[in-house]
Amino acid sequence: MRRLLLLTAATLLSTPLWAMHCPQEMAKIDEQLQANPPADPALLERVKSLRAEGEELHKSGDHAESLEKLNEALGLLES
Repeated sequence: MRRLLLLTAATLLSTPLWAMHCPQEMAKIDEQLQANPPADPALLERVKSLRAEGEELHKSGDHAESLEKLNEALGLLES
């Protein structure tokens, strides 16, 4: 029981930390799109779509999923 309470407390306390990273990742994507947008229109649309999904997930409070989408977008930009 004690472990469950500690795990629950740790999870609740770490959620705001996840939330702080989402805007930073969105800013990185925006900077890369302005500085060096992909030449492939399909890739550009995919990156924009993932960024939008990440922002919506962030706003809804699903920060882990948001970071997954945003990191996927960053990976596409960096490849």
